[in-house]
Amino acid sequence: MTGTLRRLRALPLRSRLALLVATAVAVAVAAVAAACWFATKAQLESQLDSSLRNVSVSNDYMQKLFIACTRPDQATVPPIGGYTVQLVTVSGSTCTSAGASPIGVTAADIAVAAGVRDDVLHTASTKSGTRMRVHTYAYETHNPAPGLVPGSFAVSVARPMSEITDPLSTLAWMLLAVSGIGVIGAGAAGLWIARTGLRPVDELTQAVEHVARTEDLTVRIPADGEDEIARLSRSFNSMTASLASSRDRQAQLIADAGHELRTPLTSLRTNVELLARSEDTGRAIPPDDRKALMKSVKAQMTELASLIGDLQELARPDAPTPGPLQVVALHDIADTALERARLRGPELTIRADLTSWYVRAEPAALERAVVNVLDNAVKFSPSRGTIEVALRDGELTVRDQGPGIPADELPHVFERFWRSPSARQLPGSGLGLSIVARTVQQSGGEITLRPAAEGPGTIASIRLPGAPQPPPGL
Repeated sequence: MTGTLRRLRALPLRSRLALLVATAVAVAVAAVAAACWFATKAQLESQLDSSLRNVSVSNDYMQKLFIACTRPDQATVPPIGGYTVQLVTVSGSTCTSAGASPIGVTAADIAVAAGVRDDVLHTASTKSGTRMRVHTYAYETHNPAPGLVPGSFAVSVARPMSEITDPLSTLAWMLLAVSGIGVIGAGAAGLWIARTGLRPVDELTQAVEHVARTEDLTVRIPADGEDEIARLSRSFNSMTASLASSRDRQAQLIADAGHELRTPLTSLRTNVELLARSEDTGRAIPPDDRKALMKSVKAQMTELASLIGDLQELARPDAPTPGPLQVVALHDIADTALERARLRGPELTIRADLTSWYVRAEPAALERAVVNVLDNAVKFSPSRGTIEVALRDGELTVRDQGPGIPADELPHVFERFWRSPSARQLPGSGLGLSIVARTVQQSGGEITLRPAAEGPGTIASIRLPGAPQPPPGL
């Protein structure tokens, strides 16, 4: 059995489907043929039994048969219309019509002859071996023939079983032939249907093999209809489109990262070369220039470290949660971020109105997101400007008084490495808001940027699901 299953699994799918269809049709046809054969057999037997019960042997015929049996030299009695007639005595002896082979007597026949039973239907064999269907009934008459006494004899009327078995045999061969043709036709139709129905699967297989061989993710499969094959084709197209988009984003990330790294690296290399040339030539750099040079080197290294940190953050898998979630106080995180923002913009006025709000998030990632939003506000605020920060009902808003963001640039602010033309000269990598958006979305929230309703500036809004009170037990 195991070997058969292994061989079946080794067959192509279309062959297995064709075999399955042929097997199902064979079972159905066999069941129908068997039911037809048995129904016909029962009908023929019923008709034969009815015809035997309806045969009536006259008293004159019985007298002639008795005389022929007792004095065979005086008379012979032919069968009645193809029926074999036989007398059965209580002792079990028989007398059969002329030309007929005696039929074997059973105990039931003798019981009928003795008057114990009225009649009996059974199948018996003649001495020549012919199978006969026999109806035996008691001999009763008010005017018995000489020598025939009621209660001492029974009459058996028989017809050969070949009248049933021959048609049944012919029917069996016909059903077998029809069933074989039906099964072969079903197998051929199943193979054709399997080939036609699995053609999209073949196309899908070829497409997958092509992608695996060439890494060409532009392949698309026509998907017509709403069946499972069409859904599979659409799923494959969506998968390849997603993979192509992911590969494009990866390539773009590498290109953008290389572009962003080139500027600080070039500047850092220049400054280091100046310091090395000073050491090699022995020409000392003026103290003020050297101090400015070292300050530039430090700033460039800080910028590189920040950029590398941002790249590491973006390189993390886009899982629903980048780390274990904890219940954290958003107001405390915002308060910590405000302290850092005041240090980075000491000339700015930062006003805060924070109410309690607890959320589920990764503390470090959420703090980095809030710090990035405040850093943007500090970066774009004018000297001696004001930044307003508020936390109410789970919505953290940060408003600056900077130049604002044009409406045509708002759709791009959360893209990686995107920087507005006005921010190209300011420090930064263009990854801050992208990281903020990712962190907020992973925490189940949303972030938006919109122009201030009155006056210049931009309002950054972060909304996170949570509650004003911590869960019990914290």
